[in-house]
Amino acid sequence: MDSELDGMQSEPLSPRDESNLDDHPAKADLPHARSSTTSNFTTSDDKSVASTSQSEIEELEKKYPAFVRHDLYGTMGRGALPWTQKILLGIALITLFPLRLVLATLVVLLYYLICRACTLFLVPNREDEQEDYAHISRWRRKIIFWFGRVLSRTLLFVFGFYWIRETYRNPDIDSKFNNELDVNERSEEHERPGAIISNHVSHLDILYHMSSSFPSFVAKRSVGKLPLVGLISKCLGCIYVQRESKSSDFKGVSGVVNDRINESLQDKSAPMVMLFPEGTTTNGDYILPFKTGAFLSKAPVLPVILKYPYRRFSPAWDTISGVSRRHVILLLCQFVNNITVMRLPLYYPSQEEKENPKLYAENVRRLMAREGDLKMSDIGLPEKRVYHEAIHGKPTVLLQKAD
Repeated sequence: MDSELDGMQSEPLSPRDESNLDDHPAKADLPHARSSTTSNFTTSDDKSVASTSQSEIEELEKKYPAFVRHDLYGTMGRGALPWTQKILLGIALITLFPLRLVLATLVVLLYYLICRACTLFLVPNREDEQEDYAHISRWRRKIIFWFGRVLSRTLLFVFGFYWIRETYRNPDIDSKFNNELDVNERSEEHERPGAIISNHVSHLDILYHMSSSFPSFVAKRSVGKLPLVGLISKCLGCIYVQRESKSSDFKGVSGVVNDRINESLQDKSAPMVMLFPEGTTTNGDYILPFKTGAFLSKAPVLPVILKYPYRRFSPAWDTISGVSRRHVILLLCQFVNNITVMRLPLYYPSQEEKENPKLYAENVRRLMAREGDLKMSDIGLPEKRVYHEAIHGKPTVLLQKAD
């Protein structure tokens, strides 16, 4: 979900702690990056890294540290491996990979059939260019909800996430980041968050959140048209990003998200909304500027921090996203995968934050950075695209970004 929040409000402009920020490229730096990284690129992914010198790669990594992989497989998952790891990978390719692939396919197919049965003869809810089955009532919704949670966790187990370590922070983290109201005095109607806010590292983030709370996500419009996954996304109540021309009365993603948040607060049977306000993935060590769409409703949010500790292969999506089959193969060939989850208490915005969504978004981001030991970075999706195109050997985009 690299660009699920592209259509939402721009990132916060609040002042940032300079001691906790990383260097980010200014436009004036891009021509230099262009000249130093594109002279020997080819259009083949297999040759792009080989044709780029080590010094050029290191220069790119300094400019875009939030998207750099540090695992054994290296950039694009093509790093040189020791012979011991090659043997382990070969064994896993023969035994573990086909077994997990078959089991994962069966789990997805089973859930698709459950969703198909529960939506049989039903017309999806259509509103403002959105289409979903999340508003069906009674037993159908309960079946979709509980099977969705159980099978999502089953799928994570199949992928090697045998244990998930979850921690919960004390409600009184720091008076600096919380409203003056005492937790026990807050009205019961607001105990349900308006939205779940999470950092974004991997496509596996979605599976975890499905297994935990089964919320609605923001996704590309094309997801709703995919085989199997398309129907599942509609049962989740995904909010689709509409990139093509819109009708004059189209609310936009922010408007739909705001409506869904208010609906979930008023109706406990309605799905909660889960958002990745960074708008793209990182390598898991950084947190990018937040877009403000999740904070426009002025409702409290639930911050959740995900991390993927690893020894050999990092489940982070970055730099392998252009060749996703390799990412899936390496993930399924890793014998054990790990995920840790830190759930912070509900964040209630102050009056000042309610009046200034950018401040609200930035303060939640700072809280997550501090509690999750994440580095704050000012770069975002545009810089990520430049970095990826350079790594994958497509200098045309670099020329466009530099202008």
